[in-house]
Amino acid sequence: MPPYWPVVRNRVFARLLPGLAISALGDGMSAVAIGWLAVQVAPHHQRGLWVGLAIAAYTLPGALGAVLLARPLRGRSGAHLAALDAALRTVFLGAIPLLAWSGALTIGRYATLLACSALLSAWGSAGRYTLVAQVLPSELHVPANALLTVLTEASTVVGPMLAGLLIAWFDAAAVLAADAATFAVLAVSFVLVRTRAALPERERRSAGLVAIRRDRRLFALMALSFWFFLLFGPVPVAVPLFADSAQEVAMLYTAFGIGAVIGAITTGHLPHLPLWPASIGSVLGFGLLLLPLGLGLPRWADLLTLALAGLAWAPYPTASMSIFQRLTPAACLPSVLAARGAVLVVSTPLGTLLGAPLVQATGPAATLVTCGVAITVLGLVAVGVRLFRPLPRARFDERKASGCTP
Repeated sequence: MPPYWPVVRNRVFARLLPGLAISALGDGMSAVAIGWLAVQVAPHHQRGLWVGLAIAAYTLPGALGAVLLARPLRGRSGAHLAALDAALRTVFLGAIPLLAWSGALTIGRYATLLACSALLSAWGSAGRYTLVAQVLPSELHVPANALLTVLTEASTVVGPMLAGLLIAWFDAAAVLAADAATFAVLAVSFVLVRTRAALPERERRSAGLVAIRRDRRLFALMALSFWFFLLFGPVPVAVPLFADSAQEVAMLYTAFGIGAVIGAITTGHLPHLPLWPASIGSVLGFGLLLLPLGLGLPRWADLLTLALAGLAWAPYPTASMSIFQRLTPAACLPSVLAARGAVLVVSTPLGTLLGAPLVQATGPAATLVTCGVAITVLGLVAVGVRLFRPLPRARFDERKASGCTP
């Protein structure tokens, strides 16, 4: 794995990788447990709605935290931001199994605790990728981003299977207890990291949004990501109802994860990857591969289709993040990534909330087809824009990004 070796040898990443891997495994397990526990706790006739609300609650408050907590969190390093996010998730996710096992967990309390755990999610994500830019040279950004994607997607291979076993042996609450424990490990890992780089003390709250708005390339990529994640939003609502058991949900997520891991590893071996074509091609391919899921094919065909969809999805996180890192000056990067996270953390939950009544009304299979058609159209629009309205090649104008500079 030559392109990954310099990243792994970096002393900061060497300390963080075990915690990142363990936490990613917990996330892979919770991807099954969050929706499944909502199915169990919610009123039967409102399951689709509450599954959507629970999944949205686990991400949407991150946008609120990105805005309201900008002032107290400015001036903190990427490691500090990520540690705070992990600690918050440990506390509130850990409260869910305690309430469940004491018989005091209601669907309202469940959604509230999920929402509280996600309050710093945009800052946590920004902290991780800021750390990449802080400790590694630009030529290692693509393999480093790809390595983070590999960890995330590998967790969807092993995590759902472990979640299925834990649910069968214990219950869905036990999975969230394990996830809380993995976040505790991650918080300690980031606390032990020492980096001196931090946000400029005089940085304005709106700095990241100002920088994105004033750079046409960043704005275009933000728009593409927003709509991609929004149109993907109904998929996590449909999958638990598309399957017949928690174990089958785990199989579907695992199939997707296998494809995504292969794609992420391949992406990391392409240091000269054309970032814009990779991003747009990922959107288009993913949309096309969602379409067969609503055709009533045998389950093995659904698993194969999801594996291919994961393969198509994998380049997008790495390529799109690398574009942001390359176009943004170091002083602006934390606030730009936090602003990016705040916008994107809204898009998927918003799509989830819109998808919940769609699943309730039309069923999971029709929802998957609808999402596939919409994402495919988005990819075609992006191709057209790229061909007929090429983006400027000029470097980021740091003087115009006045919100990022003192």
